[in-house]
Amino acid sequence: MSTVAEPAAGASGPTPGRGGNVTVETRARRRLTGLTMVAPMLIVVLVFMGWPAVWTFVLSFTNMTVTGPTATHYQFVGLANYRELFTYGSGLLDSVGKSLYYLIVSGYIGQAALGFLLAYFLSRSAYGVRAAVGAVVIVAWLIPEIVTSYMWYVLLSDGGVMQQGYHVFGLNYQTWLISNPMLAVSLANAWRGAAFSFLLFSAALDGIPNDLIDASEVDGASSWRRLTRLTIPLVSSAIVVDLVIITLGTLNDFSLIYAMTGGGPGNASNVLSVFMYRQAFSNYQLAYGTAIAVVLLLMGAVLAALYIRLLRRQGSLADMR
Repeated sequence: MSTVAEPAAGASGPTPGRGGNVTVETRARRRLTGLTMVAPMLIVVLVFMGWPAVWTFVLSFTNMTVTGPTATHYQFVGLANYRELFTYGSGLLDSVGKSLYYLIVSGYIGQAALGFLLAYFLSRSAYGVRAAVGAVVIVAWLIPEIVTSYMWYVLLSDGGVMQQGYHVFGLNYQTWLISNPMLAVSLANAWRGAAFSFLLFSAALDGIPNDLIDASEVDGASSWRRLTRLTIPLVSSAIVVDLVIITLGTLNDFSLIYAMTGGGPGNASNVLSVFMYRQAFSNYQLAYGTAIAVVLLLMGAVLAALYIRLLRRQGSLADMR
């Protein structure tokens, strides 16, 4: 006849509730440790980036100017700056259109698409070719932006290198900085910025297992089919990350455009960042310029949120939920 031994009194055996409590406490402790470690950097970011953003938003509801009585004794005017900004003829819609043109041509086509194509074709090339072309692309990225602006200005300006080259062959040339300034600044920015996308996509393409590529070749898949059905889906997360970074960087680009064209001729290259600068520091309407800055910030935030939503849908940010 068998008997079942009962646990001794006072013995501490595992209980269903206690294990769960330990897990919750452990997670809370880990989160607290993580917050403690990042707290110094978080404070620095909030002080040097968060507070200026908040102050910009507050100033957009005032009548502050750079000079005059309202430079120091400004008043709260509510939505007056935004009402003026969104009225017909303010120039906002024209600047938004030029900013989107600059983003698509310079950012998406000139940087993301060109960077991906360079990375894709060089990944299938000999090491010497890949090293030489990659070095040239990266050197263009390392050149300071103001130097890049001057180089392209000398190339495309009236009496510049391109005009002199056209004259050698007896051809007429009207400087692109006058006839098509948005295309000119887009080419300059794409030439400099394609290197980042190239490096990002090169790393992503190197992470694709060779077995998958070999298997697709054995199955008889064409180069186009391998690119669209295999390569692009496998690096889609890198593509979205690249688009987020390019969107935020390109929309806020100012130095290159202002150095090459100053937003002109007239308003022909007056993107949002230049429009903001002109209103704030050329027309001395600082609060009105900050209202434009808020619109630019919201525009970038909306586009970035859409891309991050794509990342979450792909599962790349599953750990951040």
